Amino acid sequence: MAMTPLRAVTLAGATALALLGTTAPAGATRPATGASTVTHDEQITWQGWSGTTLSAGATAGTTVAAAGLTLGTPVGTSVYKDPHTSIRRNWAYGTWTSPLTEVGFGASELVASWNADTPAGTWLQVELQGTYTTNTRTPWYVLGRWASGDADIKRTSVDRQGDRTSSIWTDTFAIDNANTGVLLRAYQLRLTLYRDPAQTASPLVRSVGAMSSNVPDRFTVTPSAGHIAWGTELTVPRYSQNIHAGHYTQYGGGGEAWCSPTSIEMVIEYWGRKPSAADTSWVDPSYADPTVDHAARMTYDYQYKGAGNWPFNAAYAAAFPGLETKVTRLHSLDEIEHFIAAGIPVVASQSFLASELTGAGYGTAGHLMVVVGFTATGDVIVNDPASPSNNAVRHVYSRTQFEQIWLRTKRTTASGGTGSGSGGIVYLIKPTGVAWPQVTGSTNW
Repeated sequence: MAMTPLRAVTLAGATALALLGTTAPAGATRPATGASTVTHDEQITWQGWSGTTLSAGATAGTTVAAAGLTLGTPVGTSVYKDPHTSIRRNWAYGTWTSPLTEVGFGASELVASWNADTPAGTWLQVELQGTYTTNTRTPWYVLGRWASGDADIKRTSVDRQGDRTSSIWTDTFAIDNANTGVLLRAYQLRLTLYRDPAQTASPLVRSVGAMSSNVPDRFTVTPSAGHIAWGTELTVPRYSQNIHAGHYTQYGGGGEAWCSPTSIEMVIEYWGRKPSAADTSWVDPSYADPTVDHAARMTYDYQYKGAGNWPFNAAYAAAFPGLETKVTRLHSLDEIEHFIAAGIPVVASQSFLASELTGAGYGTAGHLMVVVGFTATGDVIVNDPASPSNNAVRHVYSRTQFEQIWLRTKRTTASGGTGSGSGGIVYLIKPTGVAWPQVTGSTNW
């Protein structure tokens, strides 16, 4: 079974755990103890701002409060012509610009993500300006024009952005040729918040940040040690993307195209949230699991023409009350084990031939699944949406095989050529009252 790629370009890729202010959902059991001693060769960091820490940035027409960033008195108005509807509309706006932020190493890629609310009549734009190791700067790149709904604008990435050193691939800043030695040293993010000039509602940005990374070209990785969450399985709802094949071609058509929103929806519902009956009232009542159709519609990128835009998926999940999300990379399955031990499922991106993942029964150039636990011997338990029914979604995959197909940045394709791998990309989703796992040496979430 051939899978369509998740997105236009697949990326090259001693612990204290605490749950603060809440308990883990049913299904989380006490993990076995263990420690990882494996050192990997990638560099990853996640840096961001939330709540009052957004005051570190420069505001123009925006205001920072405990809840986050909103429009105050707009600095002016601007006409936006939506490229997907050709509708021209006037918008009041204000901006926020982050401090110049040092990555701490030479990065080859960056993916931003944000948590925000956009009431009707509002939306936001996220931009990046990078500083190279040569101290020259990139243009201001648009990383996304986003709203939680689709009545005011059509959420979209922007194509054809780049200079002689870097490019934007859908949702990802990438150095075109890291072997030249020119890499990303620092960056700034800029938010532009828009609202209808005739109303007072405003976007609320609760957090914004970026994962910067430098993952070397590699076909294989050193296996991790494990023994951190072996024997732990979380009770995550199971949804098949394949039972939606043929649904709503204007949002990708279901089936193979909906692995990302299907995975996201499983985790949202694990945390006790879901779209309301009113939210899903537009879905054909004969369709099973209408929340999956809704997730696909509300993550759809009208430029990419798919529901696989990483930050759009994370932002969709964060629009549910009390949830926070990030897009980042992890170093190893050991780090996923720390999340499972904390009661947090992890959505992971991987690509593989059918022969490389025993029991999957298909190959893919890019696919999302939810890691929900580990067997008593350390194999990976996933909810794989590329299954014929909801009842068939639970799979156990070889630990060794899974770690390779998830962490590598290069792979051999079915035709004998060279393809890319995700280099450990994940979505992290949890309630605000649940602590992120504290793993010594990790700054990637």
